Amino acid sequence: MNKIKVAIIGPGNIGSDLMAKINKSKNMEMALMVGIRESDNIKRVRAQGVPVTIGGVQDLVTHPEIQIVFDATSASAHLAAAPILAEAGMIALDLTPAAVGPYLVPAVNFESLKDAINVNLVTCGGQATIPIVYAVSRVAGAKYAEIVACISSPSAGPGTRQSIDEFTQTTAKAVVQVGGADRGKAIIILNPAEPPIIMTNTIYVQVKDPTVGVETIQDSVERMVCDLQAYVPGYRLRVPALLEGDKVTVSVEVEGAGDYLPTYSGNLDIINSAAIAYATKVADRLLREKEVQNG
Repeated sequence: MNKIKVAIIGPGNIGSDLMAKINKSKNMEMALMVGIRESDNIKRVRAQGVPVTIGGVQDLVTHPEIQIVFDATSASAHLAAAPILAEAGMIALDLTPAAVGPYLVPAVNFESLKDAINVNLVTCGGQATIPIVYAVSRVAGAKYAEIVACISSPSAGPGTRQSIDEFTQTTAKAVVQVGGADRGKAIIILNPAEPPIIMTNTIYVQVKDPTVGVETIQDSVERMVCDLQAYVPGYRLRVPALLEGDKVTVSVEVEGAGDYLPTYSGNLDIINSAAIAYATKVADRLLREKEVQNG
């Protein structure tokens, strides 16, 4: 079967896990790992037989056969790379909090973004919680939503730690724009516990219409959990919806697939899995277009 050639910018933990997932893909082929220096990770990827470059984005765009690019660097790096990738006609999946393109949460808004040239995967906390905010808001409305993402300290790499401010700002905006809340707030907690905990998330929503009842809200939440499990099997409802007055509380946890990262790194696994789910559907579209062009 023909495959769409893809590249990853950033050979760190997120990029390495993405590569492991792409290697299992039926319609995508890992064509290039992009770095900016001869790091241990670049050496490891090269040793696996995967093409690499340390020429950065400038070298990447000299490979017109590559159609989809995953950017697993930093917010500031993607701000610089985005216009270069767009000019080259490459579809960019931004896994940083840069938010150059529209926010993407596949379980919520894939259809409206299926033809986008640049999408932003929000944050790991956003991928885990915004679907629940949306599930509540679609049946009861949402005046305000607040999410608390708690991740193990070892699963927060340098990129995450450097982008804490962007994490909270980007996630809060997406809670409104994608989740449907009138106002939003995001909090991230790095837990140093040993052994490391898996990712846990608590979602608080002040609803507009509590009279719909907790059963209706819980049904909507459970349907959303099922939708998420289609591409994140380790996503689980930890505490079902609780309704007290006009306030709804839900708790979920995310266990990673263990493709490259430890299973406690569900925070990294969920954003990567969301990116792969989106890219898989985009790759299907690109392959269909090629079939039409080839008659």
